[in-house]
Amino acid sequence: MNGPRSPGDRRGPGQADGQQSPPSVQEEHLVFVFGTLKEGFPNFAVNRGRRVAGTFVTREPYPLYLVGDRHSPWLVDEPGAGLRVTGEVFRVDAGTLQAMDRLERIAQPDGYRRVLLEVACLDTAVQHRVHAYLKPREQLAPAEIRMGPLAAYTLEHAALYRVRA
Repeated sequence: MNGPRSPGDRRGPGQADGQQSPPSVQEEHLVFVFGTLKEGFPNFAVNRGRRVAGTFVTREPYPLYLVGDRHSPWLVDEPGAGLRVTGEVFRVDAGTLQAMDRLERIAQPDGYRRVLLEVACLDTAVQHRVHAYLKPREQLAPAEIRMGPLAAYTLEHAALYRVRA
């Protein structure tokens, strides 16, 4: 049920009870990428968006880990824990957002969840409300953490990453 949202509500327009609304064909969305979807990183080919100038950082700290044998970057949905995480922001159309949703497996029980969060540009301090792909805390098994918490996912981390078989 959609009702008035509190200031901390991270549902996107038209979302109710954690459900994703289908994006409009002509809408553009801002997406914060912190891992393999960054420019020059392993899954960048899926990201057909236009980069917003600057480097961005989450307004709140979040735990960013490399997880499992694949060393997948997981930004865990636990605001206030971890570190402020740096990344890039892209303007994407509905088709690109859907492609990112498929890559991040948001419809799967063990997939990421697309949520809204606040980021700030390190160069200008301008803040944006953006989509980001986070993992629910309950999916994280501490024994699977290979590295972290991290403030940034680097090319050295990406060299450890293995694509899904």
